[in-house]
Amino acid sequence: MVNLKKYNDVLKLFVIFLTFFFAISCGTKTLTLTRIEGVQLPITEKESQIPEIENFIKPYREHINKDLDSVLAYCPQTLEKNTGKWQSTIGNLMADVTLSRGNTVFTKRENKTIDICLLNQGGIRSILPKGNVTTRNAFQIMPFENSLVVVALKGEQIYEIVDYFLREKQPHPLAGMTFTIDKNNNAKNILVQGKPVDKDKIYYVGTNDYLSNGGDNMAFFNKGIQKYDLDYKLRNILVDYFKEVDTIPVIKDIRITVE
Repeated sequence: MVNLKKYNDVLKLFVIFLTFFFAISCGTKTLTLTRIEGVQLPITEKESQIPEIENFIKPYREHINKDLDSVLAYCPQTLEKNTGKWQSTIGNLMADVTLSRGNTVFTKRENKTIDICLLNQGGIRSILPKGNVTTRNAFQIMPFENSLVVVALKGEQIYEIVDYFLREKQPHPLAGMTFTIDKNNNAKNILVQGKPVDKDKIYYVGTNDYLSNGGDNMAFFNKGIQKYDLDYKLRNILVDYFKEVDTIPVIKDIRITVE
């Protein structure tokens, strides 16, 4: 007679073994990264080998180039940023145009007037060559996405702007303000829109968004009591100006006089 109890015990052990075996075999395996390999794939410069991409891009490129190379005005003389110690022909143009075009927006929006425009020489990235002026020239001069910001400064900060010029000794674009440097390297006859600076008055200074946050060590902008972002890119200011005029003026009037 078969011993059923002993048989059942063996069967239970066999079932437990199978369960344990399948649990291990079906468990999640942990993978470990042991090696990374890279392969350099050469990219051919021959357009003939990528005709589909070239054919897709070509009409867009031609359309953009047509817009960039359309003639907007004429420049009778090459304007560049290294033509003088305290000011430059292209700097004068940039500051005057930014002040004028900026006021078309600022006056309408805020019913206020920009008194001074101050930009940085380093922000001008190209010359404006003699000859036909195009949209491409504006992109070359101002390749960055900087926009015009107006900062409300007290009269005390206007004196700090003058001190900044005396320290830096660079022809930063300036409009709306003039002053004289005497033989002792001190400033005098500081005028804003032809009038002496009033320490208690609020002046509205147009600049770019980078400088308005104290860029290029222009810390006086951080003391502004209010900022207005006009959402008007300096590049677009140039393009709009070029479209307005027939011939670009060569502006040589003196903003900073040295005795």
